[in-house]
Amino acid sequence: MLATIQHKTKTVKINLHQPLDISMPLKGDTSNVNAWYVKHPMIEAHRDGKFIGKVTEGSSTNFNNISFNPHAHGTHTECLGHITEEFYSVNEQLKQFFFLAELITVAPEELGEDFIISKKQLQYALGNKKREALVIRTLPNLEDKKSKQYSNTNPPYLTEESVLFLVGKGIQHLLIDLPSVDKEKDGGALAVHKAFWNITGEARKEATITELIYVNNTIEDGTYMLDLQMAPFHNDASPSKPILYKVITP
Repeated sequence: MLATIQHKTKTVKINLHQPLDISMPLKGDTSNVNAWYVKHPMIEAHRDGKFIGKVTEGSSTNFNNISFNPHAHGTHTECLGHITEEFYSVNEQLKQFFFLAELITVAPEELGEDFIISKKQLQYALGNKKREALVIRTLPNLEDKKSKQYSNTNPPYLTEESVLFLVGKGIQHLLIDLPSVDKEKDGGALAVHKAFWNITGEARKEATITELIYVNNTIEDGTYMLDLQMAPFHNDASPSKPILYKVITP
């Protein structure tokens, strides 16, 4: 089904029957993607006395408890409350959900012992395009991203200069297939998060960062309509399910 969306000053046509899911599902075992030095998620039948919430154990329903950390265990969307003393809920800050987005693929550059996504790379990929959201797929883009154990691996990250470039371009929503936009061990500096949300100035409360996405290689770089779906958790971050729809040109 084709849908025509009047998005701000631009009319966009998309096919609602061709959604492109760029999230990773959460699984309750060690095959789940993992970061930040925590154990894997747990999905277990609730137990209360003789009651076991599992149909195969005699219950009328499957009734599971789920224990996880949104930052460590899969695709999640976070707001500035992730790094501020004042509490901000991503469920309250994210009030719109459809955004014109650009998907780009980047091979992080070597910098000393690190691999980084530089301002120069982003400038080349975006050019003069004006977008509300940017989706970054990093290379190599292998299936093992879905189960990768990132703790103590020093994954690639963005530089402060590169994210300031994105802020200047008007990017409000940044999505990436890494566990963080910042360096894994930076002494708590979180320079990229702080720059993206402009913590030292007029904070960009409506802006979000989505991490640990997975963009299949079959999805081409280009312009999409992003549907940033998110579970309504009253928390700085929530599990999310970003969906891309290819923009159909006349």
